[in-house]
Amino acid sequence: MRIMVQVAMVMNLDKCIGCHTCTVTCKQTWTNRPGTEYVYFNNVETKPGIGYPTRYEDQNEWKGGWELDHKGRIRLRGGSRIRRLLSIFYNPDLPTIEQYHDPFTFDYAKLIAAPAGTKAPSVSARSALTGREMVPEWGSNWEDDLAGAPHRALSDPNLVAMSERVKLDFESVFMFYLPRICEHCLNPSCVASCPSGAMYKREEDGIVLVDQDRCRGWRFCVSGCPYKKVYFNHRTGKAEKCTLCFPRIEVGLPTICSESCTGRLRYLGLVLYDADRVSTAASTPDPRDLYEAQLGTLLDPYDPQVTAEAERQGIPRDWLFAARRSPTYALIAKYRVALPLHPEFRTMPMVWYIPPLSPVTDAASSTGYDEANPDDIFASIDALRIPVEYLANLFTAGRIEPVRDSLRRLAMVRAVMRMHQLGVDVKVDPKQVGLTEDDVEKLFRLLAIARYEDRYVIPPAHAEDAGRLLAQHSLSGCSLESEGGPGMGGTEPIGDSVSSIHLNDSMMHLDPLARRDRKGRLHLQVSDTALGRFFPKGGLA
Repeated sequence: MRIMVQVAMVMNLDKCIGCHTCTVTCKQTWTNRPGTEYVYFNNVETKPGIGYPTRYEDQNEWKGGWELDHKGRIRLRGGSRIRRLLSIFYNPDLPTIEQYHDPFTFDYAKLIAAPAGTKAPSVSARSALTGREMVPEWGSNWEDDLAGAPHRALSDPNLVAMSERVKLDFESVFMFYLPRICEHCLNPSCVASCPSGAMYKREEDGIVLVDQDRCRGWRFCVSGCPYKKVYFNHRTGKAEKCTLCFPRIEVGLPTICSESCTGRLRYLGLVLYDADRVSTAASTPDPRDLYEAQLGTLLDPYDPQVTAEAERQGIPRDWLFAARRSPTYALIAKYRVALPLHPEFRTMPMVWYIPPLSPVTDAASSTGYDEANPDDIFASIDALRIPVEYLANLFTAGRIEPVRDSLRRLAMVRAVMRMHQLGVDVKVDPKQVGLTEDDVEKLFRLLAIARYEDRYVIPPAHAEDAGRLLAQHSLSGCSLESEGGPGMGGTEPIGDSVSSIHLNDSMMHLDPLARRDRKGRLHLQVSDTALGRFFPKGGLA
C-alpha cells in the first residue's frame, strides 16, 4: 500500500447561480496576458450544451483520456508512443481556435473620440488575436442560460440516445450550470502524453503542473486531456493549465475561484488514496463500474492502520488530521453525494460534483407531494426536469443508481430539516438512504451553513520536506513514475526527471551531504533557510 495525498475539490451544483465570478477572478489572476486571450482555466458552462471547446466530451473525435486494449490493459486513446512520435510535428487531434472561439473585444476609443453628429457612434467586434473586425459566432459563454440552445444544445454528447425524450421547448426545457477546472486526476493522461516530460503530478499534494523550462510545445498534452483543460500559449510556445492556485494552497488558503465564489459552492480538502490501486481501478472493464472502482482507491483517514502506515511513509501528522476533517472526503466517500465528472475517461478525476436537486419540490408538488411520505420524495426524483439519465451520462458513465442514491440522500436531508424547522415530528427514516439522524444534521450543516474553515480544510505545506523531495526527484524522477504508477503508463523512460533542478559546484558549500553521483549529477540536502535562498516556494515539485 503506497499512501499518497490529493487535494480534492467538490462543487455543489445546487448553489451555482452562473455569475461567472470564478471565471473572472481566475482570468485576472492567471491568464490576463498576451498569448492567453482564449484561455480559461476556469469556465462555467450551461448544460445541456456543447461546452468549451465545442463537444470536448466526445472522445471519439478528440482521442483524449484512456481506453482498454484487446488484452484489457490501459493505454492512451491517442495511440501508442510510436504513433505519437510519427505525428510529433503534426498533431491531428487538436481543437482549432474556432472551436475554442476567436476571442474578441471592442474598440471603445471610437466611442470616446467620435466627432459630434446626429448619429450615435457604434463599435464593432475586433479579434483579440488579429485585430481585424469580426462577427462573433461562438464563445466560451455562448450558451449561457440556454441562449444558444435551439441551435447547439442538442449536439451535447451527453444527450446521445436521449434526443427523443429531451425537448427544448419552453414547457420542458431544463438547465443547470457546470463550473469546470482542471481535474488534477489520479491517472492523468496529459502527463502520460507529454513527450518531453514537462507535465508532472506533485508527490506531496497531487497537483498536476507544467514545467515551463522543459515544455517544448508539442501539444500532445492538449489532445491527451479529455477535459481539454490544457492550453497552448501561442506567444511563449508553452503549454499552460490550471495550477489549483498552488501558491495559495501551500500557505493554507483556498484557490482564487473558491475564495471569490458568491454561491459558496466549492469545498477543498485532502483525500488519502492508495497509489498501488490506481492502475487496477482505471483498468476496470465496464465503464459503468469506474465510479465504484475509484471510490475503492480512497482510504479511510479514521482507520488506525491507514494512519499508522501513512505516518511511516512520511505523511505529516497535521495533514492526517486535516484529512479527517476534510469536507471533500466526507462528501465523496462518507455520505456519497458527490460524483466524478466523466469517469469513463479513466483519468480518475479529483474534482467532484454534487448533482442539482433544486427542481425536486416543483416536481413533487405537481404530483400531490406529501413531505411526510418519503416515497413521494423519492418518486419525484425520477420526475425531475433534469433527467436522471442525463446526470448519469455526465457523472457516472451512464449508471443511474449512484445518481439516484445521491439525490435521495439530498432529498432526505431537505425533508428532515424542513420538519425540524416547522417543529413537527420527523416522519421519515434517514436509514432508508443509508444515513443516520446525526449524518443528516452534519450533511445539512456542511451543505447549507458551513463556515469558511469548514469548507476549506487545507494544511500549510511542510518546508522541511523540501530537501527530501528534491533528493527523491533528483534520484528517481517523478514520484509516480513506477510500474502501474498513475498517469505514467508503465516504466518506459521518457527522459530525465521531470522535476530535476540543475545545480552547480557553487552550491556545494550549502551542505556537507552534497555529493556527485557516477553520472556527475549533484545531489544535496540543505537547511530550509539555505534552500529558500535558491528556490521559490513551490518550485521544487
